[in-house]
Amino acid sequence: MATVDVLGNVELFEELDKEDLERLAKVTVTRDYKAGDVIVREGELGVAFYIVAQGKVEVVKGLDTAAETVVATMGPGQFFGEMALFDNQMRSASVRAVEDTECLVLTKWDFNAELKETDGRIALTMLSLLARRIRAMTDAASH
Repeated sequence: MATVDVLGNVELFEELDKEDLERLAKVTVTRDYKAGDVIVREGELGVAFYIVAQGKVEVVKGLDTAAETVVATMGPGQFFGEMALFDNQMRSASVRAVEDTECLVLTKWDFNAELKETDGRIALTMLSLLARRIRAMTDAASH
């Protein structure tokens, strides 16, 4: 599947028009990971956003400690690291490939450059989705 099509099927970008998806696809790179590879590490500065194109990953708290806990598993079309596009915070969890995995990777620098080129149109489109996600997580946590 073409990068632009994968991006268009990701919830975070589903409301973007084709032109904006094509802009992001041009600055998105493909990375391959072997089973067991750590893709991002808890406590490191987040600098990129990842979409699982093929394979499976697990989100882990306390990686390589006695308290290691798998908090989620993700497959094709799912994504992680989206907050790295918007803030300069440390990763809240590690992500490890469960099987050989291909990810599409978008760095915050490339993403920010595209935001400037589109006068923030991409960001405005994505903000409503992010707000809905935050609201849903808040509602779930309060029940």
